[in-house]
Amino acid sequence: MGDSDMLLIALYAFLGAAAAGLLGALALRALRHRSVTVSLAVVAAVSVTAMLAGTLAVARAMFLSAHDLTVVTTVCAMAAVVSLATALVLGRWVVARSADLTRAARSFGEGGTFAAPDGGATAELDALSRELAATSARLAESRERERALDASRRELVAWISHDLRTPLAGLRAMSEALEDGVAEDPARYHRQIGAEVDRLNTMVGDLFELSRIHSGALPLRPSRMSVYDLVDEALAGAGPLAREQGVKLVGEGDGDGVAAVPVEVDGKEMTRVLGNLLVNAIRRTPPDGTVAVAARREADAVVVSVTDGCGGIPEEDLPRVFETGWRGSAARTRPGGAGLGLAIVRGIVEAHAGRASVHNVPGGCRFEVTLPAAGP
Repeated sequence: MGDSDMLLIALYAFLGAAAAGLLGALALRALRHRSVTVSLAVVAAVSVTAMLAGTLAVARAMFLSAHDLTVVTTVCAMAAVVSLATALVLGRWVVARSADLTRAARSFGEGGTFAAPDGGATAELDALSRELAATSARLAESRERERALDASRRELVAWISHDLRTPLAGLRAMSEALEDGVAEDPARYHRQIGAEVDRLNTMVGDLFELSRIHSGALPLRPSRMSVYDLVDEALAGAGPLAREQGVKLVGEGDGDGVAAVPVEVDGKEMTRVLGNLLVNAIRRTPPDGTVAVAARREADAVVVSVTDGCGGIPEEDLPRVFETGWRGSAARTRPGGAGLGLAIVRGIVEAHAGRASVHNVPGGCRFEVTLPAAGP
C-alpha cells in the first residue's frame, strides 16, 4: 500500500469522524442544560460513532467485502454498548456526588456550617468542597466577630447611657439649687458644674475620636521624632494624676539608645495613646504602687510598654481589653469611664501601621505599643 493510499484512507476516516463529531457538538449544545449523565452519554456515543463513520467511509472507498464490513460494524457496536454503559455509570456517580454537594451547600447557605459529603468525588468536586469549607470557616469567623461587635455596641450604649444620666442629673440638681437660691456654697456648685461639664466634654470627644477611627477618617500628620520625646511628654502629662493617686511613675529605656530612635508618627495622637495607657495604669494601680514606662528596639520596630500593678487581668478577658466599651469585671470598673480609652489606643496605633497588645506580668499587666522605626 503506497503513501497515497494511506493519505486517502486518512482523509476518508477524518471526514467520517468529523461528520460524527459535528453532529455530537450540535447535540451537546442542544443538551447543555441537561444532566452531566446525558452529556457523558453523548460524548461516548460521539466517540464510537466517529470511529464507526470513519471505518465505514474507508470500507466503502476500499470496497471491503460485506463480511468484513459486518465484522467491523459488530466490533464498533459492542464498543458503543460498553462505552455508553460506562458513561452512564460514571454520569450517575458524578450526579450523585454533585447532589450531595448541593445539599451540603444548601444547608451552608441557610446559615449553618458546611460539611463536605462523605465518599469520593472528582478532583474538581473535591476542590469545590475545600473552597466551600474554607468559605464556611471564614463566614463563621465573620459571624462571630459580628456578634462580638454587636455585644460590644450594646454594652457601650448601656455604659454611655449610664455615664450621661448620672452627671446630667447632678448638673440639673445643682443648676436648680443655684436658680432657687438654696445653694449654701454657690462657688463650690460652680466648680462641680465645671468639672462635670469637662467630664462630659471628654466623653463626647472620645466618642468623636472613636467614630473617626472606625470610619477611617482619622487625620494623621506624621513627623519625625524620637521615642524619648513621646515618653517624656506622656510622663509629664500623667504626673499630676500619679501624685494625686499616690502612684510612682518610672521611665526607662533598655540602655542602647532606643529612646533616641526616630519614628514617623503624629505626635499629638501618639501622645494621646501613651497618655491613655498611663491614665489607665495609674487608675488601676493601688497607692504606693509603681507604673513603669519602658522602650526597647526589636528589629525594625520600637516597642513602648506601660506596666502597672493592677494585679493582672483574667486570661479570658485579655482578648477583649481593646474592644469598644470593655471595662472588665466589676471589681476593676472605675465609675465614670466610658470604656473608650483602650479602643482609641488600638485604633490610633493601627492607623500608624503598628499594633497594640497586652499580657499579664507578676503583680499586674503590661501594655505594649509596637511602632515601625523611621528610616535613615
